[in-house]
Amino acid sequence: MSNRIGDVVFRILGMVGVAFLAFCAGSFVILDKQFPYEVFRNAYFAGIALFNKKTGYLDPFKTDLWAKARDDARGVTAYERGAAQEGYTLYSSGHTQKAFLIDMQGKVLHEWSMPYSQVWDESSAISDPVDDRNTYFRRTWLYPNGDLLAIYDGVGDTPHGYGLIKIDRNSKLIWKYLQRVHHDLDVAPDGRIFTLTHEIKQHEIENAPNLSPPRIDDDLVELSPDGEELRRIPLLETFVNSQYRGMLAVLPCYWMDTMECNSDFLHSNDVEYVTAENAQHFDFAKEGEVLVSTREPGVLILIDLDTRKLRWAIRGHWIGQHDPDLLPNGHILLYDNNGHFGPGGRSQVFEFDPKTYEVSWRYSGTPDKPFHSIIRGGQERLANGNTLITEDQRGRIFEVTPDGRIVWEFINPVRGGDQNAYLPIVSWGHRLDPASLDEDFRHTLKTSAGE
Repeated sequence: MSNRIGDVVFRILGMVGVAFLAFCAGSFVILDKQFPYEVFRNAYFAGIALFNKKTGYLDPFKTDLWAKARDDARGVTAYERGAAQEGYTLYSSGHTQKAFLIDMQGKVLHEWSMPYSQVWDESSAISDPVDDRNTYFRRTWLYPNGDLLAIYDGVGDTPHGYGLIKIDRNSKLIWKYLQRVHHDLDVAPDGRIFTLTHEIKQHEIENAPNLSPPRIDDDLVELSPDGEELRRIPLLETFVNSQYRGMLAVLPCYWMDTMECNSDFLHSNDVEYVTAENAQHFDFAKEGEVLVSTREPGVLILIDLDTRKLRWAIRGHWIGQHDPDLLPNGHILLYDNNGHFGPGGRSQVFEFDPKTYEVSWRYSGTPDKPFHSIIRGGQERLANGNTLITEDQRGRIFEVTPDGRIVWEFINPVRGGDQNAYLPIVSWGHRLDPASLDEDFRHTLKTSAGE
């Protein structure tokens, strides 16, 4: 009997000892990042991404494509004639793969539609796309003849960029570029298209141990007017190899989320081509360069396409910024998603001098008209001096005067979810002068509007 007890005790102690040694070995592997740390880490992050993709986005109303409506206001809720900049407004909505062109009263003059499932094929960088319900036009660009560029975004996928298409005014496909295009695009005067792609990379970057793989890397991509890839510049490595590499030494954790903090080190979210006119007003910029906004480090960078180098960078007091616009007075207009700490919401739009950081104009919300879009967002300075602002996460586009008065406001009229309490986001509101559109296309707008 005593022998049996001793044998059991010996086995238990042996198991405890093995477990203790395994614990010590595991701790050493994790703390010292020894093999097979990277294998386990990569498998862990891949598992999280796959689990979230397959289970976390089954209900579109629980994704960040929808938000609880502040009230039941829909369509145009404010319009001050004579004070607002007249024109058409182009926007896209998170509930569908469509773009809408509306007049100042909110009447839909034209719409474009192309479900991602109709353009996807085996040439795509996305092998297993999310459902169309979780795909939308993140950014659109309208040509004078009614052709439209549109970037697809697949919410719930990692990475989420789904490609770029060009369709005509009748929503017929002209071409498609099915790399992981994301966030933004700009079109140069000669028709070349500049945009961003991202993908998961597994290689180490020399002298940058804090940017360890697997990570999501962004590329700046140049396309021909016909959608053919002309040039690709890896932004993270270009940043590391520049004199501004110190800005990447300590990176904030914007989302406070393990996956995001350890993988998406730049999260580039905007591109703007520097035209000859822009270059006249910014002595640090040259015609043909591209301004890029990188959200995670909070840095705006200039990329020289010919040398493939980062030539200039600036960091300010903004948090999670989007859409830096170069203004004719040498200032930059910026959408600061989370850098406002007063009443009326965390977001603000401000104009500043990049040489002195002096802020010359600012708009933030009020308690009765809050302004807060934790992610996404955009703005543009209008011809009359007003500013058009897109509060994406609240499905709202509004125009403010220099003194901050709202003279036009549009709320996404679509509702859904429990008791129709949710509205889809809106993306990249853009005001167009009707005279900038071809006459024959304008004629179809009048016809479709019943005018």
